[in-house]
Amino acid sequence: MDFQNILQNLTRSTSSGLMLRILEALISWTIAHGIKVVVILFIAWLITRISKVFISRLIRTLIEKSKDSIIQEQRGKTLSNVFCSTLKIVIWIIAILTILPEFGVNPTPLLAGAGLIGLAIGMGSKNLVQDYLAGLFILLEDQYRVGEEVDISGKKGKVIGLTLRRTVVKDSEGTVHYIPNGQIKSASNLSRK
Repeated sequence: MDFQNILQNLTRSTSSGLMLRILEALISWTIAHGIKVVVILFIAWLITRISKVFISRLIRTLIEKSKDSIIQEQRGKTLSNVFCSTLKIVIWIIAILTILPEFGVNPTPLLAGAGLIGLAIGMGSKNLVQDYLAGLFILLEDQYRVGEEVDISGKKGKVIGLTLRRTVVKDSEGTVHYIPNGQIKSASNLSRK
């Protein structure tokens, strides 16, 4: 018995014994589908935790092989945060798409619609793709890290945030500048002389 049938049965019922029917329907749905939903959510949570530990340890072992451990630790923390948040999004999207059929929702039209929307956004968002690719190269080439003093696009200050999409710089006056990575034509790292 799926969730939609339960709702239909509830709307057909009369006032006599309504609470009993609601309780019966709820127990029936919980036994048939609720347990699956809880198990899927638990597995997604568990995979997220395990992958976070795995990514952190993998990056830490790669950092230990480098010369300057303090600088590499900052880089590792930035890379770890980026990879963990990306993987977390992917895991939870998969979990939600797995849970939807338990509520009687077919995810196939949603995926097809998301694919079309993704295609349209992809065609119209050249700058967004450029930002993400530039951010990836900034991280992989180790141009600068969180905590370093930089001069980016005429904004001089300390990097307080770095993602694939943007770099956040706080200048000496306390002003916070959000710079899309795709717009960075040159970056001067003042911490490494």
